[in-house]
Amino acid sequence: VQLVESGGGSVQAGGSLRLSCAVFGYTYSSGYMGWFRQAPGKKREGVAGIDSDGRTHYADSVSGRFTISQDNAKNTVFLQMNSLEPDDTAMYYCAADYGLRDPGLLPAYKFWGQGTQVIVSS
Repeated sequence: VQLVESGGGSVQAGGSLRLSCAVFGYTYSSGYMGWFRQAPGKKREGVAGIDSDGRTHYADSVSGRFTISQDNAKNTVFLQMNSLEPDDTAMYYCAADYGLRDPGLLPAYKFWGQGTQVIVSS
């Protein structure tokens, strides 16, 4: 299973970015996907999660600003990030799992992408 993130970049505070995660080698018909981020010197934190039925979880710090969605036909998960803040600056990682339990916002996913960098300037 391979996860490939894209869509990162540099943006000014208040701007928007849309991250994509393409899943290869696994048909995402059931399971769980998540977005995490890690800033330098900080622990990896869960940002958003979604299951194959479309149920979502969000960290309090991004709720109302970020939206996770999926296109099952294209085996792709998205993270729409609006009203970006400098504190959102981090490497963003996509994660996937097809176990019986939803990892939610915990870094307990089985598969991980290589990450895409997001930089928000003030």
